[in-house]
Formats: sequence, C-alpha cells, structure tokens
Amino acid sequence: MPAKCEDGSRRENPGLDRFEMVRRAPGPWLQGSVTDICFYRETMPGRFRNVEYASLTVPLVISFAEPFAIGLGKEPGDNDRFASFAAGLYAGPVVIESLGGACCIQVNFTPLGARRFFGLAMSELTDRMVGLDDVLGIEGVALRERLGNAHGWSARFAIVETFVAARLTEARETQAEIAWAYDRIIVSGGRIRVSSLADRLGWSRKHLAGKFSDTIGVGPKTLSRIVRFNRALALSRQGKSDWADIAADCGYADQAHLVREFRDLAGETPTALAAQA
Repeated sequence: MPAKCEDGSRRENPGLDRFEMVRRAPGPWLQGSVTDICFYRETMPGRFRNVEYASLTVPLVISFAEPFAIGLGKEPGDNDRFASFAAGLYAGPVVIESLGGACCIQVNFTPLGARRFFGLAMSELTDRMVGLDDVLGIEGVALRERLGNAHGWSARFAIVETFVAARLTEARETQAEIAWAYDRIIVSGGRIRVSSLADRLGWSRKHLAGKFSDTIGVGPKTLSRIVRFNRALALSRQGKSDWADIAADCGYADQAHLVREFRDLAGETPTALAAQA
C-alpha cells in the first residue's frame, strides 16, 4: 500500500531502495486540468525500463539530473534522450529507459488542461517530445531553476502547483463545443460515432477533426480508440476474463479487432497486458 504523507502526497514504494516516487493529487483549483503531480528519483545505478501504453495523459517533465531515453513505438536509440520536456498524445506504446541517475518532477495534464496551460495547438506536441524552453520559453527555464534550488519534494510540489495555477487562471477557456464532444467520447467509453457528434454540433466531420487536432492533438476517431482501449484494459483488470465479452462491451467489432488494437496501442496481446497488473 502507498504510504500517505502529511500533505496528502503518497509515497508509492516505501522500503525500496532503487528509486523514490511520491505522487500527489492536484489541489481543487487544478482539478479537471491536472490529474496528478509526481516526484521521481533513482537512488542507485542500474537499468530502469518502463513501457507506457496509449493514454490521455499529457506530461510535463522537469528534470534535475540525467535524461531519459524515450522511444515512441520502438526501443530508444542513441539520439532519443530527453531531460525536461512536454509530450503530447501518442497512439502507441512508449518505451522509457534510464540508468539510475534520473530525478524529475512530472505534471500530468488532461488533454483539455494541456491546451489551456501550454497555449499552443496540441498538434505541435502530438507524437513527439518538445523541450521545456520551446514550450514555455524563459518562464520554463526560470521554473526549472526554482525547482532545482528548492529543498525536498514538498516544496517543489508547492512551486509547480502555483506556477500551473497561475497560467491556467490567465488561459482562455476551452471552446464549449469541443469540451462537450470530448466529454461525450469519454462518457461513452469511446463508443459514440464521430458522425453523430458532428451532426449534433452542426459541423462537418472535417471541421470537427480540425478542432480536435488543435485542442487535443488527435482527431475524435483516434481519441475514441485510446478511450476504448483503456476501458477494455480496466475491465480485464477488474476480474472480467472473457475477452469476447469485453470486446462486445467496449464496442469492438469482434475479439480479433480488440487484439489488433491492443497490439497497436500497447504493443502487447490483451492476455499478456492484463497479466502485468
């Protein structure tokens, strides 16, 4: 069980000496835009490897030590090293490696929250990692310096929350039609038809796709694929073991369709992925 700290943070691996991870839920002023904030520090040499699957998380990573090696849909190469960066949505597995010297704080945004925070078209972050100075300019450089000089993860949490809240306060609200369409996809588990969304809004599918690309980074069809995948994975980890039933429940054409989607979005078969829970 995670150890709960006095400020509401959770230390997720007490007693382990290879790395330290502390995760905190955002304050009420950030909810809906930020899902959580995480402090991560490796404490001994060694090869660390993690595979993240297609999700709706848009991370901002601010590093104080060695960079990560990151490969989108592949093993990272010699040129795939990133320290402080932001990354948009990616409809596939992400391989992350480090060698025991990583230390960073990570803010995990929702897609709509990320658009407001960064203030740029999210298509500029889709399928890529973009350096901190490129997405936040001199403000990002100053933030990293402040965080690097702070003592302890609790102080760093406070600094980064204040910074994020200030930018969101000044940001333009999400266009109501896009917020509504995004919510319909989430609530439906990715099953609602894109044509239905476009018809309800009185937009063409092309116009809707363009608006989604700007605000979220991917079109409504790709977003629906990611939502369906994560719902199917969650059902499998909640004790539901019949993949044909899960496929039908989540709106896949058949079990073979579900298997193809798992391979595309996670690089694994459904059974292999469920076993990793």
